[in-house]
Amino acid sequence: MASTVPGYSPGFKKPPATLRLKRKRPRRSEVAAPQPCGAAPRVPSVPARRNPFSSLDNAPRQPGRWHQGEGPASAAPFWQFLESAEDKPARSVGLSEGTNVLALPEEPKLSTELRCAFQQSLVYWLHPSLPWLQLFPRIGADRKIAGKACPWAQDEALQQALMSDWSVSFTSLYNLLKAKLCPYFYVCTYQFTVLFRAAGLAGSDVITAVVSPTTRGLREAMRNEGIEFSLPLVEESRSKKQKSSEGNLEAEVAHGPEADRSAKDGTEAAPSDDDDDGFSWLEEMGVQDKVKKPDAISIKLRKEKHEVQVDHRPESLAVVKGTNTFTLLNFLINCKSLVAVAGPQAGLPPTLLSPVAFRGGTMQTLKARSMNAKARVRLAYEDIFSLEIVGPVLPHSLHSLTMLLQSAQQGAFSAVLYTHEPTAVFNTHLDNASTALKKETISKDLLKCGLHSKTLDQLSQVPTLGKSSLRSLEMKDYAYAWKS
Repeated sequence: MASTVPGYSPGFKKPPATLRLKRKRPRRSEVAAPQPCGAAPRVPSVPARRNPFSSLDNAPRQPGRWHQGEGPASAAPFWQFLESAEDKPARSVGLSEGTNVLALPEEPKLSTELRCAFQQSLVYWLHPSLPWLQLFPRIGADRKIAGKACPWAQDEALQQALMSDWSVSFTSLYNLLKAKLCPYFYVCTYQFTVLFRAAGLAGSDVITAVVSPTTRGLREAMRNEGIEFSLPLVEESRSKKQKSSEGNLEAEVAHGPEADRSAKDGTEAAPSDDDDDGFSWLEEMGVQDKVKKPDAISIKLRKEKHEVQVDHRPESLAVVKGTNTFTLLNFLINCKSLVAVAGPQAGLPPTLLSPVAFRGGTMQTLKARSMNAKARVRLAYEDIFSLEIVGPVLPHSLHSLTMLLQSAQQGAFSAVLYTHEPTAVFNTHLDNASTALKKETISKDLLKCGLHSKTLDQLSQVPTLGKSSLRSLEMKDYAYAWKS
């Protein structure tokens, strides 16, 4: 019994030094039944302890399998929502056989498949990932990057680490491209942009790389590394001039001897390609020592005058094909002028953009914003719904969005496109591009990259826009009209 404590009331009891908690045992309301004779005594049953996790279902579940109109919307990639819908066209989003029209539900706003396909069309992959910097476009981006935190600008060790990581990502993308697991990707530097395309795209049966804009120094460095390339726009202009001069010469010869004399005078006045023979008449007159002849450097610059004039212009587009693209890969990795030495972009590796995942890449999404407005049409006002998409809109994203919009808007919509001007020349027709490539082989090999078959068919066609690009796109009654 607890003793009383002096200074406290007589009813206060001092608690024991050790406090023991007694577990309340279950009471038995009934008396145990008597055991039969010769039977073994029954051991009293102990109540099992309650497991707090026993109510949770921890059994492994099978992954959700997507079927047309069934299953979770996130269990399948977006192109499966664009396949043909035969069983349940009212609940699925699918392309009808042989058409580009999507079979939509009665209410597109309530379609989770359509929302998933739209979100998937906004996805692209980026390296490096620096959220506080705008990494596209890189040409002319000094003003937007200036003033931002760039801890690598004065740290050479950090610059080497960034470039080492960038080289691994760049090599990974090229290997995916070679295995036809990546259809194309971009390398964006502060001076030029490179577009690598897999074999089968743009009418070419080999891997191609287009570089624009280029300079005489860059082209000379590529030649020194053994990279074979062509300048299709320069060669095209030369052939046009040659054809026009031949046509003018034939017309002048057909007019008579006076025209023939003027043609001869014109050919004599034209500068000769061989400058040493051009000054041979000075020796015949004996005044070769009194007249100062141009030096070898001036003669070389004079010969390369036309090539130097195209620097930093769309006409300087360089096309690399086949195994030379691998040499270009090594050249870009080891090129010291690939990264800016001074300025806001100093030490910042080039930007890699790809439609598929690659080593070191970060998934990004384009920013989409919808707006509603009213426009006056004749004597009434009509509601206009606009969708603004900001960011590097890659070719596959544009094609996917148009396929979705043409169905969601019942074949009537318009779009205004703002192209990064240095990349507009990538629509140039490649040399020896063939329009007769086997589509079955192309689709079979490139379908592994994950893009929709309709998108791959569009990308495999020979470019026809030349140095221009799409500026506006309009669809009426499921028929396209565009301006470049």
